[in-house]
Amino acid sequence: MAVWNRKTTVSSSDGSPERDQERKKKNFESSSFEAPSDGPVEHKEGTELHRGLAARQVSMIAIGGAIGTGLIIGTGKALAQAGPAAILISYTLVGMLVFLVMAALGEMAAWLPIAGGFSAYAARFVDPALGFSLGYTYWFKYIITTPNQLTAAALVIQYWCPPERVNPGVFIAVFLVVIITINYLGIRFFGELEFWLSSIKVLVICGLILLSLILALGGGPDHDRKGFRYWQKPGAFKPYIKTGSAGIFLGVWSSMINAVFAYLGTELVGVTVGEAQNPRKTVPRAIKLTFYRILVFYVLSVLLLGMNVPYNSKQLAFAAAKSNSASASPFVVAISLAGIKTLPGFINGCILIFVFSASNSDLYIASRTMHGLAIKGQAPAFLGRTDARGVPVYALGLSASFCCLAFMNVADDAKVVFSYFVNLVTIFGLLTWISILVSHIAFHRARLAQKVPDSAMPYRAPLGVWGSYVALFFCILIALTKNFSVFVPSPTTYGAFDYKNFITGYLGIPLYLAMIVGYKAARKTKGVKADEADLWTGKAEIDRDEAWWIAKAAEKKVGMRDRGWVYRHFIGWLF
Repeated sequence: MAVWNRKTTVSSSDGSPERDQERKKKNFESSSFEAPSDGPVEHKEGTELHRGLAARQVSMIAIGGAIGTGLIIGTGKALAQAGPAAILISYTLVGMLVFLVMAALGEMAAWLPIAGGFSAYAARFVDPALGFSLGYTYWFKYIITTPNQLTAAALVIQYWCPPERVNPGVFIAVFLVVIITINYLGIRFFGELEFWLSSIKVLVICGLILLSLILALGGGPDHDRKGFRYWQKPGAFKPYIKTGSAGIFLGVWSSMINAVFAYLGTELVGVTVGEAQNPRKTVPRAIKLTFYRILVFYVLSVLLLGMNVPYNSKQLAFAAAKSNSASASPFVVAISLAGIKTLPGFINGCILIFVFSASNSDLYIASRTMHGLAIKGQAPAFLGRTDARGVPVYALGLSASFCCLAFMNVADDAKVVFSYFVNLVTIFGLLTWISILVSHIAFHRARLAQKVPDSAMPYRAPLGVWGSYVALFFCILIALTKNFSVFVPSPTTYGAFDYKNFITGYLGIPLYLAMIVGYKAARKTKGVKADEADLWTGKAEIDRDEAWWIAKAAEKKVGMRDRGWVYRHFIGWLF
């Protein structure tokens, strides 16, 4: 198998960028190399991450980052607000949107899997200012969501241990120490633990889907075969804000926004590429499998929930008002309606695993994002330092210090402030998708300008650049309309205009743009031209790594065949 290579040590008396770029193209088109026999490329100790994540770990970290409380809890709110058909439509359409984003990311990550994730691609292919803004907004998102997940874990424990007995701050402190320790122990330990935690998530979701199907077919204690009864009465759609067709459309759109936030986090596989083994193979595979898994899990879950729980259920309305505990899950509502009395405690334990795994991976993403900013010179240099295990200890320490914000939630008044803070940073998830798509469009233009053939690409987005254009349009549209309800008067709560949620819901956009403009003004950066975009730096090293991993994989190929068809096509797909 031929391996494309980039030579980066060409010397000449003519050091002009144009001549240098031309030499790079010629070398790309003509050169190859022998695969090293002594192992993968070794990185210099100091600022480099270690490639310790196996393919199975990358894949499960990707799916674990997207399957969380948004599915097991957030779907209840969407169902109560819009109805079963609305959430089925919205979760399916947003799943397609997620695939386009992930495919765009996969094409760039397979070509050049480098530390810093998608902010590095934005800086290389679009503008260093975009890379700066994207990196910090993504870091902001995770230094807020991490303490929020810690708070959720403390709230879940209140199911067994009420706050009158033990202050929730005690559990927050315990979980914080544990996740910092896990992240400090290195990528191999972190990757293995997250693999098993995410595997438990998959098993739990599969179990809930199977249970929901059994209940819908009348296999529960009530022996009530519901089928699609609730789609007829009270109905498939619930009008939202207005009546008639307009209300149905607003209900579908509001559930689409809920679906976007449920899927947020899928893109975190782009941050793991700097520590993935053989990323040319593992990253595209993780992206493709993650899409199919999540689409199946989410779409089947919302379909079966709509069959088991009517949107006007009093228990569902009660659950939607609850916090992150077992009583908040629509799956518990379905179980209760069927007459099963022993499962809420089990579901609560599963949610505890969900939020613990989420907080653990969120801290990982925050530390790696800050490390990526530091090695690009967009944060203090010491934050890019790594220890002998490849752990960015200073970036980890800085990110972990913000986890102390979780202690704000011990006081009831602070919870309100913190909910606004979380609303502020959730827009950054959509801005991340937008930036990934813009970077992919620029990457495609650079490939055309520098005559990189499609045959040289390790992975190509199935719908190409046009898929990115379509996804970009819808991401921008959703970002601008995600808080449309703030314009609807509510005399009993906020009056004619909900200015608090308007500010926290949209402030992320001007902040994101201000960082771009401010960085451009301070550093005098310019947009990257297609024929000058850096497609090559670091690629030769990745090529040598790939050659070694291909040789190693060939040795294991026979062993995989011995595992049988069931393992390779079912267990391997699931885990």
